[in-house]
Amino acid sequence: MGNVLRIAIVDPKDATRETLKSTLLSLDTIWLEAECSRYEFFADVVGQTNPEVGFVALDSNPEKALDLIHTLAKSAPNCAILATSSSTDGNLILKTMRAGAKEFLTQPLKQEDLAAALQRVSRMHFGHKNSASGRGCTVVSVTGATGGVGATSLAVNLGCALAADSDNSVVLVDLDLCLGDADVFLDTIPEYTLSDVAQNAERLDLTLLKRSLTKHDTGLYLLPRPVRMEDSRLITTDQLTRVLGLLKASFTHVIIDTSKGFGPLDLMALGEADVVLLVTQLDLPCLRNVVRLLTSFKESGKFDDRVKVVVNRVGIDTGQISLRKAKETVGRDIFWQIPNDYRVMVEVRNNGIPLLQQAPKSAIAQSINQLALTLSGKLEQPADGSKSRSWLNLWPARSGS
Repeated sequence: MGNVLRIAIVDPKDATRETLKSTLLSLDTIWLEAECSRYEFFADVVGQTNPEVGFVALDSNPEKALDLIHTLAKSAPNCAILATSSSTDGNLILKTMRAGAKEFLTQPLKQEDLAAALQRVSRMHFGHKNSASGRGCTVVSVTGATGGVGATSLAVNLGCALAADSDNSVVLVDLDLCLGDADVFLDTIPEYTLSDVAQNAERLDLTLLKRSLTKHDTGLYLLPRPVRMEDSRLITTDQLTRVLGLLKASFTHVIIDTSKGFGPLDLMALGEADVVLLVTQLDLPCLRNVVRLLTSFKESGKFDDRVKVVVNRVGIDTGQISLRKAKETVGRDIFWQIPNDYRVMVEVRNNGIPLLQQAPKSAIAQSINQLALTLSGKLEQPADGSKSRSWLNLWPARSGS
């Protein structure tokens, strides 16, 4: 059936089941394989019909519905489970996602929200996965080997590049709680910060959370660092876990710009990530820090396999270490290279305008756009590390690189 998704639904309530069917049938990208009115029978229905998507309505009996989702996640791993409810309660959303649902949609269902969710599921089933784990949301943590290597610049511009794709919904969390400046890069004055949201974590729902975010005109949402440094001490790992859980239920991509302190909140964010972009430059102090960090990550045994080394400002004329030597030093492949363009980046930072708007045709913008496509599964990562990327043709190659 090409890219048509085969769907089975369960909802004990006749009225809402009929509404769900009507909304689904209004889309030409789905085939309704089966419908069921009892939670108890739905696992058998899925086993017999093998749909690609199972739709579970929660409102009739949330406890039974959550048990069903948990069962299906184990018995039918190739069936993506979508959950729907009229409730926006944060606890219910987190329980649903932890049980194994890929998406949580609130009722009444909007056709555009349903279509977007099904597009994401479609990419997972037809070979274009959002993440290695196959979940509905990809979490990317961006961290620097030291201060000043351009980690925040990468996080902001990567977020904007991802948000430019209509398939994506993207939020950036500034976790550099004392000195973060993601809001400066986007020239925004947010009304609410991460501290405000975290302090209300226990009563958060999707509606309240979305209202607390600042939306940039690129489509990127921002949750900035606290205004007062003192407020950074009030944010706990439990609160951050809850906030990130709700963000993962709401967005296709969560970008986290960590601090360089590698405190409990940073380590928790790294552990939550599907991909950790470790940003460095081609100088000895940075590369030594990369080695130290990779050694620590490996010893922790938690997220070493998700760490990707990104070399920023490739092409500076003043005595950079070669890429070959850098690879030997850090002991692993260089995942991505971003070219140096000091003039463009000064303009971007001082004007508070992202690359996507300030210099979309620049080599550095093209490199970050291709990185966004790679992380979205829409561009294959070259096996040689980065030599074949088209932006390399736009600026002179360096000998020994």
